[in-house]
Amino acid sequence: MSLLLHHMGFSPQMPAHRPIERDDEAVVTWRREAWRRAKSQRPSVGRWICFEDEAGHTLRPPKARTWAPRGRTPVIPVSGRGSGRISVAGLFCVRPGRRPHLLYRVKVHRARKGGRRSFAETDYAALLDAAHQYLKAEIVVIRDNLNTHISTAMRRLVTGRDWLHVIRLPAYAPDLNPTEDVWSHVKRSLGNLAVTGVDHLAAIVRNRLKRIQYRPGLLAGFLAQTGLTLDPEPP
Repeated sequence: MSLLLHHMGFSPQMPAHRPIERDDEAVVTWRREAWRRAKSQRPSVGRWICFEDEAGHTLRPPKARTWAPRGRTPVIPVSGRGSGRISVAGLFCVRPGRRPHLLYRVKVHRARKGGRRSFAETDYAALLDAAHQYLKAEIVVIRDNLNTHISTAMRRLVTGRDWLHVIRLPAYAPDLNPTEDVWSHVKRSLGNLAVTGVDHLAAIVRNRLKRIQYRPGLLAGFLAQTGLTLDPEPP
């Protein structure tokens, strides 16, 4: 059967998951209207378009294929206890004629009872303020519908920053956000990696992200994966 499928042009592939709640028509509309709006908002001002997203990492590494003697399953020692985790908030920033930038913040959560295990509104605001100072321009931030992104507190923080403009992604459309590809790239590099503690994990993740920062070609590839382009729209 496998030989027949091969001759028919098939090959074994890992399927991609897509939520059944996704509205493909809404995604098409967003590409046509919201993305056009993001690129056309006073381009003479030199605004940057920044895709925002958050990811988490634990002491249990992602599984990855590796070599081992035939018939012997390799075993990676991992922590069996909840010994903390880290959160990473990132901004994937693009602008026509300029190389893309990756800006990020890493936050360590030490599994204290009642402690927050993700970024708060003020943390996102601090990242955006730092991006504004670094890029020295207005920002159009594109983000998903995470509760923290659409809360009343976040709306107040956005309103108080006249250099900041927000566009929301359609629901269940991570493929429109190049920051998601950054997280995937980092997680692949952490496959089977045994760390000694949460601070060790945070240091390694920072190292991986810094490497990506200095590879503009790789960042451009992440944007290309979304199918979004910075080319001006035809009249």
